[in-house]
Amino acid sequence: MRSYLRWLPALQTLLTYERGWLRHDLVAGLALSAFLVPVGMGYAEASGLPAIYGLYATIVPLAVYGLLGPSRILVLGPDSALAPLIAATILPLSRGDPSRALALAGMLAILTGAFLVLIGVIRFGYVTDLLSLPIRYGYLNGIALAVIVSQLPKVFGFSVDAEGSIRQLVTFAEGVGDGQVVLPALLIGSGSIVLVIVLRRLAPSVPGVLVAVALSMAAVAIFGLADEIAVVGSLPRGLPSFELPLVETSDLPSLSAAAIGIALVAFADTSVLSRTFASRFGRDVNPNHEVIALGLANGATGLFQGFPISSSASRTPVAESAGARTQLTGLVGAAVIAIMLVSAPSLFADLPQAALGGIVIVAASSLIEIPGVVRLARVRSPEFWLSIACFLGVAVLGVIPGVFLSVALALGQFVHRAWRPHDAVLGRSPGLKGYHDVTRHPEGREVPGLLLYRWDAPLFFANAARFRDRAMHFVRHADPRARWIVVAAEPITDVDATAATALKELLDELDANDVVFAFAELKGPVWDQLKQYGLAQRIGEDHRFPTIGTAVKAYVRRTGTHWVDPVPD
Repeated sequence: MRSYLRWLPALQTLLTYERGWLRHDLVAGLALSAFLVPVGMGYAEASGLPAIYGLYATIVPLAVYGLLGPSRILVLGPDSALAPLIAATILPLSRGDPSRALALAGMLAILTGAFLVLIGVIRFGYVTDLLSLPIRYGYLNGIALAVIVSQLPKVFGFSVDAEGSIRQLVTFAEGVGDGQVVLPALLIGSGSIVLVIVLRRLAPSVPGVLVAVALSMAAVAIFGLADEIAVVGSLPRGLPSFELPLVETSDLPSLSAAAIGIALVAFADTSVLSRTFASRFGRDVNPNHEVIALGLANGATGLFQGFPISSSASRTPVAESAGARTQLTGLVGAAVIAIMLVSAPSLFADLPQAALGGIVIVAASSLIEIPGVVRLARVRSPEFWLSIACFLGVAVLGVIPGVFLSVALALGQFVHRAWRPHDAVLGRSPGLKGYHDVTRHPEGREVPGLLLYRWDAPLFFANAARFRDRAMHFVRHADPRARWIVVAAEPITDVDATAATALKELLDELDANDVVFAFAELKGPVWDQLKQYGLAQRIGEDHRFPTIGTAVKAYVRRTGTHWVDPVPD
């Protein structure tokens, strides 16, 4: 029974639901729905789709995640980080056909969901750990730029026909220069931006987005601007219907590649947000369960006329601040939006596109991370340049290639660090316990004829040859001549087949030079690996020491070397 409850968190919550939570969940659901409507429509527009589909992509994931999601108050729906990825994928493939764009968006959501479910099923939830902090800074800054650039024409009252942030920015500047700006739209759009930012800073408890929406709609009605500027118009009456998106087979490779990038971004954001809010409530969240629920929500959204969705750092705090206690908040929010579509689809007919664009720009600006990048420049310049490279990749190549570039750079960064790890010759420094790097402690004394060599990484294919070459380099340059080399192996947590071959070659070369090889502080599982390779038998148990100190004592005793320890026990 417990296993079923684990996969049906809503049922588990229902069984333990407290009566005092109901009022909080209902109020939070009503407040959340008022925020989700304009935001959902804005993100749909930013994704290259009609505004109504943003509401479809809000109702369905709220309902699905409310039933299956492990986090009690996490809110799913259209997201600013995904909007440029979706637009960059479906707009070129749709070739200007709106119905084709909708089908492509639906299939993109289904493929994204399938990839997320696969990640969870194979328990690969840690994949987001590949995205280091500089990588996240870079691609989020790039995504924020892409969203802002895509929405600027709406704020200024015209549209551009261009792909890629750079080209869009150039075309936008040309449009401004050619006098295409619509002044009322600019006033409403820029006013919405200023209003949301000011209220967020001076009166955070006031829903700035809702105020901006209400005032912009009032301006359109009072001044009769509906025929002068673009507005949302009356939404279709009714709920999203089940519809299997049909796309051409030739589109699937492009959609699949984009779905992988979107899934990584969605899960990275969702997992971080999920852990954050779970810790606030003193709970744990299984990342694999989280990614499966996110995947199912995406798949269901794609089958009901939606597009890829994620969590958001702007929507979930709204639910929390409104007093949300359980998943019922999301279900109430979905129900309120559904009722609006059935009974009052014209409620937002006078909402200006310029205001939506401004709202999306403010939301995207929250993704920008400047202080963190500046801090990287000050304390770790290589990671600063890595972040800049990711940012430029998204800005210049486009969002989808930029995200894949970010992942590739993350992997490359890891391999580079492990390929050329820190290593050191160790000596005994007067007044200091233990054995220390003689380059950092020049006063350190080395045991005559004994080379203590530390390698600060696992041994694998990328660094195996370097380990062999560096070890032999220190052996050849030892003065007096090295009789033993003891590898301080505590950092070595793995030895793959390539590294085992390199270690065998090192042993052969040391034998040819009459140098004894030994390990100190080598972990048991790694020694077991060496047994499988046949190397442990060659090295011998008598040359495997639990500590560097015991290795030094064994060397002195077996070779008769005169050694006065400057830090006696």
